[in-house]
Amino acid sequence: MGVLLALALGGCDNKAAQSQAAAPPPPPVTVAQPVKRTVTDWDEFTGRFEAIEEVQVRARVGGFVNSVEFKDGAIVKAGDLLYIIDPRPFEAVKLQAEGQLADARAKGELAKRDLERGLNLVQTSAVSEQVVDQRRQALQAARAAETQAEGALKAAQLNVEFTHVLAPITGRVSRHLVTPGNLVQGSEGGSTLLTSIVSLDPIYIYFDVDEATYQRNSRLWFEGKRPSSRDTPNPVQVTLTGETKPSHEGKMDFLDNRLDVSTATLRSRAVIPNKDLQVLPGQFGRVRIIGSSPYEALLIPDTAIATDQSRKIVFVVKDDNTVEARAVVLGPLDDGLRVIREGLKAEDHVIVDGLQRARVGAKVTPKMAQAPAGDKAPAADKAPAGDKAPAGDKAPADKPAAGAKP
Repeated sequence: MGVLLALALGGCDNKAAQSQAAAPPPPPVTVAQPVKRTVTDWDEFTGRFEAIEEVQVRARVGGFVNSVEFKDGAIVKAGDLLYIIDPRPFEAVKLQAEGQLADARAKGELAKRDLERGLNLVQTSAVSEQVVDQRRQALQAARAAETQAEGALKAAQLNVEFTHVLAPITGRVSRHLVTPGNLVQGSEGGSTLLTSIVSLDPIYIYFDVDEATYQRNSRLWFEGKRPSSRDTPNPVQVTLTGETKPSHEGKMDFLDNRLDVSTATLRSRAVIPNKDLQVLPGQFGRVRIIGSSPYEALLIPDTAIATDQSRKIVFVVKDDNTVEARAVVLGPLDDGLRVIREGLKAEDHVIVDGLQRARVGAKVTPKMAQAPAGDKAPAADKAPAGDKAPAGDKAPADKPAAGAKP
Protein backbone atom coordinates (compact mmCIF):
# COMPACT_ATOMS: atom_id res chain seq x y z
CA MET A 1 0.00 0.00 0.00
CA GLY A 2 2.86 2.37 0.81
CA VAL A 3 4.46 1.68 -2.54
CA LEU A 4 1.19 2.31 -4.37
CA LEU A 5 0.60 5.57 -2.48
CA ALA A 6 4.08 6.80 -3.30
CA LEU A 7 3.57 6.00 -6.97
CA ALA A 8 0.23 7.89 -7.00
CA LEU A 9 1.71 10.94 -5.34
CA GLY A 10 4.61 10.93 -7.76
CA GLY A 11 2.19 10.83 -10.72
CA CYS A 12 0.25 13.82 -9.39
CA ASP A 13 3.45 15.85 -9.01
CA ASN A 14 4.43 15.03 -12.59
CA LYS A 15 1.02 16.11 -13.90
CA ALA A 16 1.19 19.44 -11.98
CA ALA A 17 4.66 20.11 -13.35
CA GLN A 18 3.50 19.32 -16.86
CA SER A 19 0.46 21.65 -16.55
CA GLN A 20 2.68 24.45 -15.28
CA ALA A 21 5.10 23.92 -18.13
CA ALA A 22 2.24 23.97 -20.64
CA ALA A 23 0.74 27.30 -19.38
CA PRO A 24 0.94 29.86 -22.27
CA PRO A 25 2.97 33.05 -21.81
CA PRO A 26 1.17 36.45 -21.65
CA PRO A 27 -0.09 37.41 -25.12
CA PRO A 28 2.07 39.86 -27.07
CA VAL A 29 0.73 43.36 -27.82
CA THR A 30 2.19 46.44 -29.45
CA VAL A 31 2.17 49.66 -27.44
CA ALA A 32 3.09 53.26 -28.16
CA GLN A 33 3.24 56.49 -26.23
CA PRO A 34 0.91 59.32 -27.26
CA VAL A 35 2.38 61.85 -29.66
CA LYS A 36 2.59 65.33 -28.20
CA ARG A 37 2.53 68.22 -30.65
CA THR A 38 0.87 71.50 -31.51
CA VAL A 39 -2.43 71.14 -33.32
CA THR A 40 -5.27 73.33 -34.51
CA ASP A 41 -8.90 72.26 -34.55
CA TRP A 42 -10.70 72.44 -37.88
CA ASP A 43 -14.43 72.65 -38.59
CA GLU A 44 -15.68 70.74 -41.64
CA PHE A 45 -18.60 71.59 -43.91
CA THR A 46 -19.93 70.47 -47.27
CA GLY A 47 -19.66 73.14 -49.94
CA ARG A 48 -20.35 73.67 -53.63
CA PHE A 49 -18.06 75.45 -56.08
CA GLU A 50 -19.36 78.41 -58.06
CA ALA A 51 -17.71 80.62 -60.65
CA ILE A 52 -16.61 84.09 -59.58
CA GLU A 53 -17.75 85.45 -62.95
CA GLU A 54 -20.48 83.95 -65.12
CA VAL A 55 -21.86 85.52 -68.28
CA GLN A 56 -24.73 84.58 -70.54
CA VAL A 57 -23.67 85.68 -74.01
CA ARG A 58 -26.66 87.09 -75.90
CA ALA A 59 -27.14 88.78 -79.25
CA ARG A 60 -27.26 92.59 -79.03
CA VAL A 61 -28.51 93.04 -82.59
CA GLY A 62 -30.89 90.93 -84.62
CA GLY A 63 -29.92 89.18 -87.83
CA PHE A 64 -28.78 85.94 -89.40
CA VAL A 65 -25.77 84.16 -87.90
CA ASN A 66 -22.92 83.91 -90.39
CA SER A 67 -20.44 81.82 -88.40
CA VAL A 68 -19.45 80.40 -85.00
CA GLU A 69 -15.83 81.23 -84.19
CA PHE A 70 -15.12 79.10 -81.11
CA LYS A 71 -14.81 75.44 -80.15
CA ASP A 72 -17.36 74.11 -77.72
CA GLY A 73 -15.96 73.85 -74.20
CA ALA A 74 -12.73 75.69 -74.98
CA ILE A 75 -10.95 78.31 -72.90
CA VAL A 76 -11.56 81.77 -74.33
CA LYS A 77 -10.02 85.10 -73.39
CA ALA A 78 -11.80 88.41 -72.99
CA GLY A 79 -12.18 89.96 -76.46
CA ASP A 80 -12.07 86.70 -78.42
CA LEU A 81 -14.51 86.49 -81.33
CA LEU A 82 -17.41 84.07 -80.71
CA TYR A 83 -20.10 84.76 -83.34
CA ILE A 84 -20.48 86.83 -86.51
CA ILE A 85 -23.96 88.13 -87.33
CA ASP A 86 -24.58 89.36 -90.89
CA PRO A 87 -23.34 92.99 -90.71
CA ARG A 88 -24.53 94.23 -94.14
CA PRO A 89 -27.87 95.77 -93.05
CA PHE A 90 -26.13 97.66 -90.25
CA GLU A 91 -23.32 98.84 -92.52
CA ALA A 92 -25.97 100.29 -94.87
CA VAL A 93 -27.57 102.16 -91.96
CA LYS A 94 -24.13 103.42 -91.01
CA LEU A 95 -23.61 104.84 -94.51
CA GLN A 96 -26.96 106.63 -94.30
CA ALA A 97 -25.99 108.10 -90.93
CA GLU A 98 -22.69 109.31 -92.34
CA GLY A 99 -24.51 111.05 -95.19
CA GLN A 100 -26.99 112.68 -92.81
CA LEU A 101 -24.13 113.94 -90.68
CA ALA A 102 -22.38 115.44 -93.69
CA ASP A 103 -25.62 117.16 -94.75
CA ALA A 104 -26.15 118.57 -91.25
CA ARG A 105 -22.61 119.90 -91.12
CA ALA A 106 -23.03 121.62 -94.50
CA LYS A 107 -26.26 123.26 -93.39
CA GLY A 108 -24.59 124.38 -90.20
CA GLU A 109 -21.73 125.95 -92.12
CA LEU A 110 -24.21 127.82 -94.37
CA ALA A 111 -26.19 129.08 -91.36
CA LYS A 112 -22.97 130.30 -89.76
CA ARG A 113 -22.00 132.33 -92.85
CA ASP A 114 -25.50 133.80 -93.15
CA LEU A 115 -25.30 134.93 -89.54
CA GLU A 116 -21.88 136.54 -90.08
CA ARG A 117 -23.19 138.49 -93.10
CA GLY A 118 -26.25 139.58 -91.20
CA LEU A 119 -24.12 140.88 -88.33
CA ASN A 120 -22.11 142.99 -90.77
CA LEU A 121 -25.21 144.35 -92.56
CA VAL A 122 -27.08 145.24 -89.39
CA GLN A 123 -24.37 147.76 -88.55
CA THR A 124 -25.29 149.72 -91.72
CA SER A 125 -29.01 149.09 -91.17
CA ALA A 126 -29.12 147.08 -94.41
CA VAL A 127 -30.99 144.31 -92.53
CA SER A 128 -33.11 144.49 -89.44
CA GLU A 129 -32.38 143.02 -86.06
CA GLN A 130 -35.16 140.53 -86.65
CA VAL A 131 -33.35 139.04 -89.63
CA VAL A 132 -30.22 138.66 -87.58
CA ASP A 133 -32.17 136.87 -84.84
CA GLN A 134 -33.71 134.50 -87.39
CA ARG A 135 -30.28 133.64 -88.82
CA ARG A 136 -28.91 133.08 -85.31
CA GLN A 137 -31.80 130.68 -84.59
CA ALA A 138 -31.16 128.90 -87.90
CA LEU A 139 -27.52 128.36 -86.91
CA GLN A 140 -28.56 126.87 -83.55
CA ALA A 141 -31.02 124.54 -85.28
CA ALA A 142 -28.32 123.44 -87.73
CA ARG A 143 -25.94 122.65 -84.88
CA ALA A 144 -28.66 120.65 -83.11
CA ALA A 145 -29.31 118.69 -86.31
CA GLU A 146 -25.58 118.02 -86.58
CA THR A 147 -25.51 116.65 -83.01
CA GLN A 148 -28.45 114.38 -83.78
CA ALA A 149 -26.73 113.12 -86.91
CA GLU A 150 -23.55 112.37 -84.90
CA GLY A 151 -25.59 110.36 -82.38
CA ALA A 152 -27.28 108.37 -85.13
CA LEU A 153 -23.90 107.61 -86.69
CA LYS A 154 -22.50 106.40 -83.34
CA ALA A 155 -25.53 104.14 -82.84
CA ALA A 156 -25.05 102.72 -86.34
CA GLN A 157 -21.36 102.11 -85.66
CA LEU A 158 -22.20 100.30 -82.42
CA ASN A 159 -24.66 98.04 -84.23
CA VAL A 160 -21.96 97.16 -86.74
CA GLU A 161 -19.61 96.32 -83.85
CA PHE A 162 -22.30 94.23 -82.15
CA THR A 163 -22.48 91.97 -85.19
CA HIS A 164 -19.14 90.61 -84.00
CA VAL A 165 -19.98 88.95 -80.66
CA LEU A 166 -16.92 89.01 -78.39
CA ALA A 167 -16.17 87.17 -75.14
CA PRO A 168 -16.69 89.62 -72.25
CA ILE A 169 -14.58 87.61 -69.76
CA THR A 170 -11.84 84.99 -69.71
CA GLY A 171 -13.04 81.49 -68.90
CA ARG A 172 -14.42 78.25 -70.26
CA VAL A 173 -17.15 78.62 -72.85
CA SER A 174 -20.15 76.29 -73.09
CA ARG A 175 -21.47 74.78 -76.33
CA HIS A 176 -22.87 76.99 -79.08
CA LEU A 177 -26.66 77.22 -78.87
CA VAL A 178 -27.23 78.76 -82.33
CA THR A 179 -25.83 77.41 -85.57
CA PRO A 180 -25.03 79.48 -88.69
CA GLY A 181 -28.05 80.39 -90.79
CA ASN A 182 -30.42 80.94 -87.87
CA LEU A 183 -32.09 84.26 -87.19
CA VAL A 184 -31.40 85.73 -83.75
CA GLN A 185 -33.19 88.53 -81.95
CA GLY A 186 -31.44 91.59 -80.59
CA SER A 187 -31.97 93.37 -77.30
CA GLU A 188 -35.06 95.16 -78.62
CA GLY A 189 -37.15 92.03 -78.93
CA GLY A 190 -35.80 89.66 -76.27
CA SER A 191 -32.22 88.84 -77.10
CA THR A 192 -31.30 85.28 -78.11
CA LEU A 193 -29.00 83.30 -75.81
CA LEU A 194 -25.92 82.24 -77.78
CA THR A 195 -23.72 80.53 -75.15
CA SER A 196 -22.32 81.08 -71.65
CA ILE A 197 -18.88 81.57 -70.13
CA VAL A 198 -17.66 80.86 -66.57
CA SER A 199 -14.38 81.91 -65.02
CA LEU A 200 -12.34 79.12 -63.38
CA ASP A 201 -9.29 80.61 -61.69
CA PRO A 202 -9.80 81.51 -58.91
CA ILE A 203 -13.13 79.93 -57.95
CA TYR A 204 -15.60 80.35 -55.09
CA ILE A 205 -16.81 77.61 -52.75
CA TYR A 206 -20.00 78.32 -50.80
CA PHE A 207 -20.88 76.44 -47.61
CA ASP A 208 -23.34 76.84 -44.72
CA VAL A 209 -22.11 77.15 -41.13
CA ASP A 210 -24.49 75.88 -38.45
CA GLU A 211 -25.61 78.24 -35.72
CA ALA A 212 -23.77 76.43 -32.90
CA THR A 213 -20.43 76.66 -34.72
CA TYR A 214 -21.04 80.31 -35.54
CA GLN A 215 -21.76 81.12 -31.89
CA ARG A 216 -18.67 79.21 -30.71
CA ASN A 217 -16.41 80.99 -33.21
CA SER A 218 -17.90 84.33 -32.23
CA ARG A 219 -17.12 83.57 -28.58
CA LEU A 220 -13.56 82.59 -29.44
CA TRP A 221 -13.15 85.82 -31.40
CA PHE A 222 -14.49 87.84 -28.46
CA GLU A 223 -11.98 86.10 -26.17
CA GLY A 224 -9.13 86.77 -28.60
CA LYS A 225 -8.53 83.07 -29.34
CA ARG A 226 -9.56 83.03 -32.99
CA PRO A 227 -9.62 85.74 -35.71
CA SER A 228 -12.97 86.52 -37.27
CA SER A 229 -13.45 85.56 -40.92
CA ARG A 230 -15.29 88.84 -41.51
CA ASP A 231 -12.12 90.89 -41.30
CA THR A 232 -9.39 88.21 -41.56
CA PRO A 233 -8.85 85.88 -44.55
CA ASN A 234 -8.71 82.73 -42.40
CA PRO A 235 -7.14 79.76 -44.19
CA VAL A 236 -9.35 76.97 -45.53
CA GLN A 237 -8.59 73.55 -46.97
CA VAL A 238 -10.78 71.71 -49.48
CA THR A 239 -11.04 67.99 -50.12
CA LEU A 240 -12.66 67.02 -53.41
CA THR A 241 -15.00 64.08 -53.92
CA GLY A 242 -13.04 60.82 -53.90
CA GLU A 243 -10.04 62.32 -52.10
CA THR A 244 -8.91 61.45 -48.59
CA LYS A 245 -6.74 64.51 -47.94
CA PRO A 246 -7.17 68.21 -48.74
CA SER A 247 -5.83 69.05 -52.19
CA HIS A 248 -6.67 72.76 -52.42
CA GLU A 249 -6.04 75.66 -50.07
CA GLY A 250 -7.65 79.08 -50.04
CA LYS A 251 -8.92 81.79 -47.73
CA MET A 252 -12.22 83.06 -46.39
CA ASP A 253 -13.80 85.82 -48.43
CA PHE A 254 -17.36 86.43 -47.23
CA LEU A 255 -19.87 85.83 -44.42
CA ASP A 256 -23.51 86.69 -44.93
CA ASN A 257 -25.24 89.32 -42.80
CA ARG A 258 -27.96 87.01 -41.43
CA LEU A 259 -28.74 83.37 -40.75
CA ASP A 260 -31.16 81.49 -42.96
CA VAL A 261 -34.35 81.21 -40.88
CA SER A 262 -35.33 77.90 -42.49
CA THR A 263 -32.01 76.09 -41.84
CA ALA A 264 -30.40 78.17 -39.05
CA THR A 265 -27.17 78.35 -41.06
CA LEU A 266 -24.92 81.18 -42.16
CA ARG A 267 -23.91 81.30 -45.83
CA SER A 268 -20.12 81.56 -46.10
CA ARG A 269 -17.67 81.74 -48.99
CA ALA A 270 -14.01 81.06 -49.62
CA VAL A 271 -11.77 81.81 -52.60
CA ILE A 272 -9.74 78.86 -53.91
CA PRO A 273 -6.91 79.13 -56.48
CA ASN A 274 -7.54 76.80 -59.42
CA LYS A 275 -4.39 77.06 -61.52
CA ASP A 276 -4.78 73.65 -63.13
CA LEU A 277 -8.48 74.30 -63.86
CA GLN A 278 -9.27 70.95 -62.25
CA VAL A 279 -12.29 72.21 -60.34
CA LEU A 280 -15.49 73.14 -62.18
CA PRO A 281 -18.48 75.14 -60.94
CA GLY A 282 -21.11 72.86 -59.47
CA GLN A 283 -18.68 70.38 -57.88
CA PHE A 284 -18.96 69.45 -54.22
CA GLY A 285 -16.11 69.62 -51.74
CA ARG A 286 -15.40 69.22 -48.03
CA VAL A 287 -14.32 72.55 -46.55
CA ARG A 288 -12.07 72.75 -43.48
CA ILE A 289 -11.72 76.05 -41.64
CA ILE A 290 -9.75 76.71 -38.47
CA GLY A 291 -11.86 76.32 -35.33
CA SER A 292 -9.33 77.22 -32.64
CA SER A 293 -5.96 78.74 -31.96
CA PRO A 294 -2.96 76.34 -31.86
CA TYR A 295 -2.60 74.28 -28.65
CA GLU A 296 -0.56 71.36 -27.29
CA ALA A 297 -2.34 67.99 -27.54
CA LEU A 298 -1.80 64.24 -27.18
CA LEU A 299 -2.58 62.09 -30.21
CA ILE A 300 -2.88 58.33 -30.80
CA PRO A 301 -3.85 56.19 -33.80
CA ASP A 302 -7.59 55.98 -34.31
CA THR A 303 -7.37 52.15 -34.38
CA ALA A 304 -6.31 52.13 -30.71
CA ILE A 305 -9.73 53.41 -29.60
CA ALA A 306 -12.47 51.01 -28.59
CA THR A 307 -16.12 51.57 -27.73
CA ASP A 308 -17.69 50.49 -24.44
CA GLN A 309 -21.39 51.23 -24.78
CA SER A 310 -21.51 55.03 -24.85
CA ARG A 311 -17.86 55.52 -23.81
CA LYS A 312 -14.68 55.63 -25.81
CA ILE A 313 -11.84 53.72 -24.14
CA VAL A 314 -8.20 52.86 -24.74
CA PHE A 315 -6.18 50.03 -23.17
CA VAL A 316 -3.06 51.07 -21.27
CA VAL A 317 -0.27 48.72 -20.13
CA LYS A 318 0.82 49.55 -16.56
CA ASP A 319 4.29 49.11 -15.09
CA ASP A 320 3.49 45.54 -14.00
CA ASN A 321 2.45 44.67 -17.59
CA THR A 322 -1.24 44.41 -16.68
CA VAL A 323 -3.92 45.96 -18.85
CA GLU A 324 -6.07 48.88 -17.71
CA ALA A 325 -9.04 50.41 -19.55
CA ARG A 326 -9.12 54.22 -19.67
CA ALA A 327 -12.14 56.28 -20.65
CA VAL A 328 -11.07 59.11 -22.95
CA VAL A 329 -12.61 62.20 -24.50
CA LEU A 330 -11.87 62.40 -28.21
CA GLY A 331 -11.01 65.38 -30.32
CA PRO A 332 -10.72 65.68 -34.10
CA LEU A 333 -8.40 63.81 -36.44
CA ASP A 334 -5.13 65.57 -37.19
CA ASP A 335 -2.76 64.22 -39.83
CA GLY A 336 -4.12 60.70 -39.39
CA LEU A 337 -4.02 60.70 -35.58
CA ARG A 338 -6.85 61.26 -33.11
CA VAL A 339 -6.61 64.08 -30.57
CA ILE A 340 -7.25 62.91 -26.99
CA ARG A 341 -8.64 65.76 -24.91
CA GLU A 342 -8.93 63.89 -21.58
CA GLY A 343 -7.96 60.51 -20.12
CA LEU A 344 -4.32 60.02 -21.13
CA LYS A 345 -0.88 61.18 -20.03
CA ALA A 346 2.19 61.63 -22.20
CA GLU A 347 4.03 58.76 -20.45
CA ASP A 348 1.22 56.19 -20.85
CA HIS A 349 1.78 53.12 -23.01
CA VAL A 350 -1.31 52.59 -25.16
CA ILE A 351 -2.04 49.31 -26.92
CA VAL A 352 -2.16 50.08 -30.63
CA ASP A 353 -2.07 46.52 -31.98
CA GLY A 354 -3.40 43.30 -30.46
CA LEU A 355 -6.49 44.76 -28.79
CA GLN A 356 -8.32 41.46 -29.26
CA ARG A 357 -5.69 39.71 -27.10
CA ALA A 358 -5.81 42.22 -24.25
CA ARG A 359 -7.99 41.61 -21.18
CA VAL A 360 -8.48 44.13 -18.41
CA GLY A 361 -6.40 43.06 -15.38
CA ALA A 362 -4.51 40.36 -17.31
CA LYS A 363 -0.81 40.46 -18.08
CA VAL A 364 0.54 40.99 -21.57
CA THR A 365 3.95 41.04 -23.24
CA PRO A 366 4.31 44.61 -24.54
CA LYS A 367 6.55 45.67 -27.41
CA MET A 368 7.09 49.31 -28.26
CA ALA A 369 5.73 50.19 -31.67
CA GLN A 370 7.35 52.21 -34.40
CA ALA A 371 6.64 55.87 -33.75
CA PRO A 372 3.16 56.83 -35.05
CA ALA A 373 2.88 58.76 -38.29
CA GLY A 374 4.07 62.30 -37.85
CA ASP A 375 6.31 61.51 -34.85
CA LYS A 376 10.10 61.60 -35.11
CA ALA A 377 10.92 59.47 -32.04
CA PRO A 378 12.89 56.26 -32.86
CA ALA A 379 11.43 52.82 -32.23
CA ALA A 380 12.46 51.07 -29.01
CA ASP A 381 11.53 48.01 -26.96
CA LYS A 382 9.66 48.56 -23.73
CA ALA A 383 11.75 48.09 -20.61
CA PRO A 384 10.86 45.04 -18.44
CA ALA A 385 8.43 45.50 -15.59
CA GLY A 386 9.98 47.44 -12.74
CA ASP A 387 12.88 48.82 -14.81
CA LYS A 388 13.01 52.58 -15.25
CA ALA A 389 13.84 54.33 -18.47
CA PRO A 390 17.26 56.00 -18.61
CA ALA A 391 17.30 59.60 -17.49
CA GLY A 392 18.23 60.76 -20.99
CA ASP A 393 15.14 59.25 -22.63
CA LYS A 394 12.64 61.81 -23.88
CA ALA A 395 8.99 61.74 -24.79
CA PRO A 396 8.26 61.73 -28.52
CA ALA A 397 9.40 64.94 -30.19
CA ASP A 398 6.84 67.66 -30.71
CA LYS A 399 5.88 68.31 -34.29
CA PRO A 400 3.47 70.98 -35.62
CA ALA A 401 0.24 69.62 -36.99
CA ALA A 402 0.06 69.42 -40.78
CA GLY A 403 -1.95 72.34 -42.04
CA ALA A 404 -1.97 74.10 -38.66
CA LYS A 405 -1.54 77.83 -39.09
CA PRO A 406 -0.89 80.47 -36.43
